[in-house]
Amino acid sequence: MPSYSGGLGVLAGDTIRAAADLRLPMVAVSLLYRKGYFTQRLAEDGSQTEEPVAWRVEDFLTEEPARASVPIENRRLELRCWRYSVKGVHGFEVPVYFLDADLPSNTEVDRNLTGSLYGGDSYYRLCQEVVLGIGGVRMLRALGYSDLTRFHMNEGHAALLSLELLGEEAQKAGRTSIRGEDIERVRSKCVFTTHTPVPAGHDRFPMEYLTRVFPEQINFFDLSDASAADLVKRILQAEQNVSGLQEAARQGASVNMTQLALSLSTYVNGVAKQHGETSRQMFPEVPIEAITNGVHAGTWTCPAFQQLFDRYIPSWREDNFSLRGALGLPAEDVWAAHLIAKHELLEVVRTKTGLHLDSEVFTIGFARRATGYKRADLILSDLDRLRQIAKDAGPSQIIYAGKAHPNDAGGKDIIRRIYKAKKALRKNVPTVFLDDYNLELGGKMTSGVDLWLNTPQFPLEASGTSGMKAALNGVPSLSILDGWWVEGHIEGVTGWSIGDSRRGAGNGTPTDNQAEAESLYSKLESVILPLYYGERHKFLEVMQHAIAINGSFFNTQRMVQQYITDAYLR
Repeated sequence: MPSYSGGLGVLAGDTIRAAADLRLPMVAVSLLYRKGYFTQRLAEDGSQTEEPVAWRVEDFLTEEPARASVPIENRRLELRCWRYSVKGVHGFEVPVYFLDADLPSNTEVDRNLTGSLYGGDSYYRLCQEVVLGIGGVRMLRALGYSDLTRFHMNEGHAALLSLELLGEEAQKAGRTSIRGEDIERVRSKCVFTTHTPVPAGHDRFPMEYLTRVFPEQINFFDLSDASAADLVKRILQAEQNVSGLQEAARQGASVNMTQLALSLSTYVNGVAKQHGETSRQMFPEVPIEAITNGVHAGTWTCPAFQQLFDRYIPSWREDNFSLRGALGLPAEDVWAAHLIAKHELLEVVRTKTGLHLDSEVFTIGFARRATGYKRADLILSDLDRLRQIAKDAGPSQIIYAGKAHPNDAGGKDIIRRIYKAKKALRKNVPTVFLDDYNLELGGKMTSGVDLWLNTPQFPLEASGTSGMKAALNGVPSLSILDGWWVEGHIEGVTGWSIGDSRRGAGNGTPTDNQAEAESLYSKLESVILPLYYGERHKFLEVMQHAIAINGSFFNTQRMVQQYITDAYLR
């Protein structure tokens, strides 16, 4: 189902799978994107074009009879939902409900709200968030979920659910406007996870949009109540109390969705220890904890390693921590499993590009969204140096994949630059860029390369999870010390760092691209390639430590257990 674009969608799926494995009574809500994200086409020079992804909803999902409606402007938008059941390792199921506005009773504009991911302008996006947050709660009620104890918002996109919960509380008390006691009750039910370390990633909408969407709700907050007035002030990030929502709209105020979620949650967390620190600097008035992301071990371990673990560590699917026993696996069996995964990846390369890469050659993988701060082309900073390393320390080849957001011109430029370098390196360091990056290709790449490369600009990597997927398959990382790698890195044991630790350096310290590129080249030339070609048994030790130390810990089973104890049962 092409209803995700990348990290957040995949993490949500992995979270739900782990919840099902742990028999957690959870229900998930999302929007149905009938046109998906996009199919990526790349021209000869690496120019990206996007095409819609057509998929038949009924082939994957079951329509539910329940209906809900939300007010938009002065219209009533009707919603239906489709169910997908995620089955855990013991057969326990967690339902995922996809909200769908494509009904004949809705206007054409409204029907398109569940059309494409990241489609339309910011008003369209706000309307999508109304469907998700308010429509989501109403649909859950229509489905019979009347006794939910926690609402977990991932990012600010779902923050409007808190307004629906406030409305429910006021209604129970026989009121039409919100007071302090409603705020306290709702706050005790909500949990918020922020995944974005940059202010630009947090949704803000002009207050005028809100009053346009909800013309009947301009007196929603009882501004004579101190708590309600304070909440409105925080959401609008106003200097002083606001006299009314209509007046705020006239003055050009804007609503910060992250502030709404922060203000109405009993527990807030970032997605790695370093990201928790960054988030506390961004929002110093809120206590922000950290629960480091993970990946679903049973999903991201490739078939060859699944068979290996089934043979030697039979409990690994139910108990991911038992993967620490990977240090006891026979090294030759680990290498054999790795070679199977590598051959499978190189077969994908041959099918997609016609190129026959050599399975004996050290293979570096880089796959993630193509955008500036991820610096996919850092390793291509000095092509002569790369050629020299291949000559002196041993041959290498690079496999890339990744989509640029349709509106990210800089991200699209990066793909073109990689294509240019690819031509220049053809004879010395074979480089390929695989188009239409998706879940399946991600799984092949994280298991089939010899080294996982990650070069984000500090401190912009909130967590990152691709290196965790690689670790489950015995693929070590060479990465900047940011996001999860600050915790997963033990030099020469689980992989290698590029540059030094920047913890405590503050966000204002400029990044030295040249120095980091030099560190990357030097690690490859002096440490990693000599180990791979000259001391294979030692390289295998790093592979096994990647599984035992990182695979056993950076998984969604551990992550969901932390959410249960720290956030859900609190």
